[in-house]
Amino acid sequence: MKQPPRPNVILINCDDLGYGDLGCYGSSRNSTQNLDRLAHAGTRFTDFYMASPVCSPSRGAMLTGCYPPRIGFDLFGNKHVLFPGDPFGLADTEQTFASLLRDAGYATALVGKWHCGDQPPFLPTRHGFDHYFGLPYSNDMGRQIGERSHMPPLPLIENDTVVEQQPDMSALTERYVAEARRFITANRDQPFLLYFAHMYVHLPLIVPERFLKRSDNGRYGAAVAVIDWAMGVLMQTLEKLGLADNTLILFTSDNGSRVNNEGGSNGPLRGAKGSTEDGGMRLPLIAHWPGHVPANRTCNTLCSSIDLLPTLVNLAGAESPSLPIDGVDLTPTLLGDDDHTPREHFAYFRQNQLQAVRNQRYKLCLARGKAFENEPLCELYDLHEDIGETRDIAEQHPDVVQRLKQVADQYNAELGPEGSARRPSGKVDNPQPLTVYDADYPYFAAEYDLGDAG
Repeated sequence: MKQPPRPNVILINCDDLGYGDLGCYGSSRNSTQNLDRLAHAGTRFTDFYMASPVCSPSRGAMLTGCYPPRIGFDLFGNKHVLFPGDPFGLADTEQTFASLLRDAGYATALVGKWHCGDQPPFLPTRHGFDHYFGLPYSNDMGRQIGERSHMPPLPLIENDTVVEQQPDMSALTERYVAEARRFITANRDQPFLLYFAHMYVHLPLIVPERFLKRSDNGRYGAAVAVIDWAMGVLMQTLEKLGLADNTLILFTSDNGSRVNNEGGSNGPLRGAKGSTEDGGMRLPLIAHWPGHVPANRTCNTLCSSIDLLPTLVNLAGAESPSLPIDGVDLTPTLLGDDDHTPREHFAYFRQNQLQAVRNQRYKLCLARGKAFENEPLCELYDLHEDIGETRDIAEQHPDVVQRLKQVADQYNAELGPEGSARRPSGKVDNPQPLTVYDADYPYFAAEYDLGDAG
């Protein structure tokens, strides 16, 4: 296969958007015309997995091409994600797709959520991004009414500086889009990487009123519609600048939706955010690159977010990372070779516990629920015939169980609690939160008026 020209890259990562939340993945509740059009003009992946069912490890894994335990992103003290002022973050020895593409001549920017450490050594500008504008962690980690009224003010950061505290969340995505358009326009004459990490649909769902009035799915549907609107603006920007044909767009989400009573959906999948059932980790992936990524195509190949780094490195003509990674190059699959299946297996980690493994067809569940607080399992599911993991067929296929147990043993030997391939996360002494509440400061919202979190 002929190597295509180096593309611009726009990677869009939503927050808590589920497998069933887009029209092109079966939703009838949310308005996603722009994303559905993008999928029709590109490729929709059905078996794409994030490497964790929660924020920080999911994002760290995607950035580095590694399962979370390999980079020390499986446990943060006794927490499953990073919180304001935590001492942990992405180690300075780790290479991200941003640092590798920047070294290859790309302009790089992150707009939106980071969540890989808020201390100075861990911020995006230390990990390959020329420019950063966004929130360093989840939008529920500011001051809210109720149980989060004690939190430090939510910081909005530009590069390494807090430029605003407790920003208007209902207007923040519009500001993100404006920042993204400025970056694209300023770098139209050189290759660029834009990582656009949405705030939505993470709680609290503080949304623009005009989107809420048109929603058939409450605040959740309004937040999804804002995501879709943002996609439409970015697509039009590329078209007007003559960049659409040389830009690879990738659209996905960091983990599955929360439980459905908030309006989200993981479609036919079992489980939700925080779970190693497929509803927690199996996500939409839409790829669009006219003339290179086939249009109106559905791809059923097993792949993962950790495969994006080696794929982008190949397409950008960049150097491979110097440390071992877990991702595989999906370039042939991305460009239309459905017989190319470089990923033989996928491992489902919750914290540093391996809870399941799968191959192209079968998933072996070894544990379920909160890590280390459950009984060992041995359940086998045929994901081709039973996408909802409803029928355990372990007794009928002992040979498959045995093969996947051997795969699990290999993963545990390398990445389990005593694994030989684990690397430490970054850690600083005397960490401090980026902001401190000041009762005399004229915040836009001293406390956000929705107390929803999670």
